[in-house]
Amino acid sequence: MTSIASFAPDPADQDIGQPAPIVEVARGLNEVFAAKAEHYDENDQFVAENYALLKDAGLVEAGVPRELGGGGAEIGELAEMLRVLAHGCGSTALAFSMHTHQVAVPAWRWRHQKVAAVEPLLKRVASERLVLLSSGGSDWIAGSGSATRVEGGYRISARKIFTSGASAGDLLMTGALFREEDGAEKVLHFAAPMKAPEVRIEETWRTLGMRGTGSHDVVIEGLFVPDGGVALARPAARWHPLFQTIATIAFPLIYAVYLGVAESARDIALESARRRRQSSDVLELAGRMDTSLRAARLAHRSMVASAERNTPSAESVNDVMIGRALVADHAIRATELAMELAGGASFYRRNGLERRFRDIQGARFHPLQAGPQARYAGAFALGQPVDEIF
Repeated sequence: MTSIASFAPDPADQDIGQPAPIVEVARGLNEVFAAKAEHYDENDQFVAENYALLKDAGLVEAGVPRELGGGGAEIGELAEMLRVLAHGCGSTALAFSMHTHQVAVPAWRWRHQKVAAVEPLLKRVASERLVLLSSGGSDWIAGSGSATRVEGGYRISARKIFTSGASAGDLLMTGALFREEDGAEKVLHFAAPMKAPEVRIEETWRTLGMRGTGSHDVVIEGLFVPDGGVALARPAARWHPLFQTIATIAFPLIYAVYLGVAESARDIALESARRRRQSSDVLELAGRMDTSLRAARLAHRSMVASAERNTPSAESVNDVMIGRALVADHAIRATELAMELAGGASFYRRNGLERRFRDIQGARFHPLQAGPQARYAGAFALGQPVDEIF
């Protein structure tokens, strides 16, 4: 079995500032990923073989603290790993970002908040190479699904959409709504075992872009979750400190993928442009493309810096979500300009730009989308409550 150590250079041979080993591992995998990306896209097929390689390379446990058996990678390293992976295959990187942030959040809580309750999960990720799934985009702050009180726990029924990497997952980190006797709604958070008979995948993922993520619906029908399996009960439709942590850490990782997609579009466009006459129009398009891409890079850097302050709060959410909006806008624009720069060649699927153009559209749809993000930023600027803006 291949491990991170197999790919990484000896630390003694590395100068300070050189890429982290996991980034070198990602670069080593990219040639294989790039060769398969078109096949997965054309066939609406999940990138299963790529996930096997990610496991073999030790990247599944990269974000688990070393003390618990993992690679000990921090947010900046994980973001760089995902950005690099996106150069080879956007679908692989995006699906894997969902696992990566589900590991990074409890790892952060273990390191910085000394939350012992997350330790067993992190140890299992490291020792068993468990793949964690996220339903955050479909649940988000409001929650979805229903929890019914029964003896010793709850019965859960729910449909979780956009579950990236569903067929490769071991645990779905999710939640369901429970209505208390006084009418108040809470979201109960728990891990649903994907192999449980009450959990099934419905293959609904036929989409414009990111076709290889396998982001199918997961249907839960009557799953029993014991009281001890409920990790958190929080008020529905309101920001909670845990979700401030999740938002602050997760989105720099997810949007590293879209930055990588835009960068790879730029590389393809420049290669195409170099084979053509360097007219003033070509120069202008190349300059506008690089200017937009630089803006996306700077915005993403600010997202990572916000996470690295290690102070999740309403303020860090605002900072990260402003960055998320800027990365999305400028990464999409840079990819559009890459299409124009490459000219008619970009319309052919075989050149790869068309797929990246479709993949980058996914940057529009993660929380906070344009309307809620602007309202959140405006309320924060004016000193108004943001608890119910999501």
